[in-house]
Amino acid sequence: MKTESSQNAKFAGFKPALVIAAALLLSVTSPVWAGKGNVGNPGVLPPNSAPHGNNYAGWSAAWWQWNLAQPIEGHPGLDSPDFDVSAGQSGNVWFLTGPFGTVERTCNIPRNKALFISLANVEVSSLEEAPFYGATEAEQRAKAKFFADHIVTASLVCTIDGASVRHLDHYRVASPQFEFTAPTPWIFGTTGGDGTSVGDGYYVLIEPLSKGQHTIHFEALFHFDAGEVPEFGPDPLDLPIDMTYDLRVK
Repeated sequence: MKTESSQNAKFAGFKPALVIAAALLLSVTSPVWAGKGNVGNPGVLPPNSAPHGNNYAGWSAAWWQWNLAQPIEGHPGLDSPDFDVSAGQSGNVWFLTGPFGTVERTCNIPRNKALFISLANVEVSSLEEAPFYGATEAEQRAKAKFFADHIVTASLVCTIDGASVRHLDHYRVASPQFEFTAPTPWIFGTTGGDGTSVGDGYYVLIEPLSKGQHTIHFEALFHFDAGEVPEFGPDPLDLPIDMTYDLRVK
């Protein structure tokens, strides 16, 4: 049986726990990026690109493999004082996410690290219980699409040093089916193990930021009508994400 934390974690890119924490939005400065992005979104790689040896769909699968492998203590999808941005990170692309609610994090990031950020996403796997269980790739993909369709596109916001990333509706991708290994216990259950999954949602990949201070802020909302998902209860359900990262690139 899922805990309240694990069920709510499902959506935010961990997408674990309806944790509402007061956050102070930082003042923003003019944007400074080291790389070139798509027209209108400097520093953000186009959704049809294949940066750093992978396309957006492939990076989304890698993001989920990283996310699902993390222990509950300090899990990136929970508003926890034990959170460590470097946990499980490797290579030239680091992953970021945020819990539900209003959360602020202050982190140090090494130079020359691109950032693959989940704005709002969901996955369905062979290890979970209903409604997030799928035995086959087709079932996992269909259910992941169903839940991702409940991300309110108009709610999506992403700013980098105060500059808005535009056309976020173009940044939705579904992953290929991927294999993962979850610890015991894991964010979505008491017993982990090896499983398969498909994810769906909205992501941006930001080229390495210049040395110094930067602020990344993003917002999203999941909305479910009354009784639409029996496991969520009879009432309408809104799951907001309001995440701020105060980053120091060293």
